[in-house]
Amino acid sequence: MENSCNIENNEYFAKMLKKNLNLINSPVAIKFILNEEEIPNNVTKLNNKLRHCEMVKKASKGDIFYATSDEQLCKGGSSALGLEKLPKKIKSGEFYYELGRFKSIGSAKRTLDKIPKIDLKSYGIIYSPLELADMEPDVVVIIANPKQAMEVSQSLVYTLGGRVKADFSGIQSVCADAVAGPFTNQRANISLGCTGSRKFAKINDEELIIGLNGENIGCTINALNSIQ
Repeated sequence: MENSCNIENNEYFAKMLKKNLNLINSPVAIKFILNEEEIPNNVTKLNNKLRHCEMVKKASKGDIFYATSDEQLCKGGSSALGLEKLPKKIKSGEFYYELGRFKSIGSAKRTLDKIPKIDLKSYGIIYSPLELADMEPDVVVIIANPKQAMEVSQSLVYTLGGRVKADFSGIQSVCADAVAGPFTNQRANISLGCTGSRKFAKINDEELIIGLNGENIGCTINALNSIQ
């Protein structure tokens, strides 16, 4: 497949993010693909099942791949990302209630109703370190510490001012909070992570998750450069 994105832009964006934020791992480019023909020839399918949060962590370490709903081990995450329908037990709140995360089905259901979900049936998702992404990312995910998140927050208000509003509930953090939210709301989000991402993707106790809108990544970089 021919791709019109200039990879040099992503190389520069990644370089500046790593330099200005002192990141250890790469920012991760997330790209939704509507059909198989959109997949670049050099991007291969993940050969095993993982959770979305694990895929993000894997890409942050340097791997490039794509995954369909078949490779998504966590169906809550997969459905939040628009790859498949939300399973009944998750939609009703029953799943998280049975895990002991909520006092009642009602509180679970009210929380699930407000979790960001992408209303788009995608064929799959491409995951790549930002510097190697030969595509324009829909979302850029950063695994960060609180100081780095503070610096990103400062960059978000640098030009127009205002406040940074974080939206999370302690569940579905890397999928719904950091990808579905920024994609659907066109604004960045910061999430404190969730039990699943800390257990399976090994998000450390001192780390949190940032989701940036890919279409606006250049403005974030320019602001970070100016602040530095």
